[in-house]
Amino acid sequence: MQTLRDAIRTIPDYPKPGIQFRDISTLLGNPRAFRRAVDELVQPYAGARIAKVAGIEARGFILGGAIAHQLSCGFVPIRKKGKLPHQTVSIAYALEYGTDEMEIHVDAVEKGEKVILVDDLIATGGTASAAVRLLQKLGAEVVAACFVIDLPELGGAAKIEALGVPVRTLVAFEGH
Repeated sequence: MQTLRDAIRTIPDYPKPGIQFRDISTLLGNPRAFRRAVDELVQPYAGARIAKVAGIEARGFILGGAIAHQLSCGFVPIRKKGKLPHQTVSIAYALEYGTDEMEIHVDAVEKGEKVILVDDLIATGGTASAAVRLLQKLGAEVVAACFVIDLPELGGAAKIEALGVPVRTLVAFEGH
């Protein structure tokens, strides 16, 4: 069987020279690899009474929806500011050059609900850390942050773990 690593396309020098972009669209297009990734992300949490899976826009929506389905729980979108139609709570976070904001509906999670955060990749951890803080601000118990890909030398997983949230990743790529 093809490994998950083999199902991920690497695009050199995107979005700028020196970056090795890890593209999961090839994994998503491969039914066996997609199923395996979802199954491996779900497995530790089966039977854990997870209330919601929160996915970070946009690839986290794809993975998170599939994981929520498998866990028979709800799905919560975390989006860039201005994209959600109802009352929201937002958080600003640092980018390489400047800041951005993400938001969640104020009624997306209830205090004490067990939530898993999902996205395709953890790099520097800025976006994922902000998402964890946003969920915690609403009172969620963030049980884990799950990613298909880890870029360990960028330290993002350690930032999430410093917030008291365990990190689960399936594939690590050295270099970025």
